Amino acid sequence: MIIAIDGPSGSGKSTLSQRLAQALDFVHIDTGAMYRSVALAAQHAGIAPDDHERLGQLCRQLQIRFARCDGQERVYLNGEDVSEAIRTPQMSLLTSKISASPAVRRAMVELQRAMAVDLDVVLEGRDIGTVVFPDADVKFFLSASAKTRGQRRYEQLRSRGLEVSLEDIIDQVIARDAADSARDHAPLQQAADALVIDSTSLSIEQVLERMLLRVQQVRQSHHCGGRCA
Repeated sequence: MIIAIDGPSGSGKSTLSQRLAQALDFVHIDTGAMYRSVALAAQHAGIAPDDHERLGQLCRQLQIRFARCDGQERVYLNGEDVSEAIRTPQMSLLTSKISASPAVRRAMVELQRAMAVDLDVVLEGRDIGTVVFPDADVKFFLSASAKTRGQRRYEQLRSRGLEVSLEDIIDQVIARDAADSARDHAPLQQAADALVIDSTSLSIEQVLERMLLRVQQVRQSHHCGGRCA
């Protein structure tokens, strides 16, 4: 089974995809972390976001791996733990530009599809249900107000010891929404058959409960060949 979770920055995709995968004993593939890793590598290599040829070459040289350590999911780029380095506000904005590159999208989509072969997986991103896996068994689109998403991101970053401004973070969330929705290649879009969950006034547990119920309904429908009453 393939479960696709899409939505804008700060909508809770990362947390909920991890929680859902744990609850179902599925493999979790954090596609956002993959694009962030490419952005970090591009920054280190001095490659501009619009240099598609060099970005494509860079992607072919990268090894991205996920691992669970002490209950925490870690991201490794060419063997180096970059879990914290890819989560800064600056990297978020750079990632939006880097991920707009067709060369980067092609490379990451190919890698994501390869990772999901013959597995039960939960993937989260911005175009999982529309581009990467348009035939996913279950699709979710998570949303929340920009203010709420900015507040969540602010608290996340503060918990990591970063000095940030709430107003700046909310502005960055709005800017990333605009960039992700306006890009020409694989823009942020809601799949027509996705279950939309607005988490502005919901807890993580409440959203997770709705997601698990939806997965249960789909499993039941598959089990009886769609003939269940």
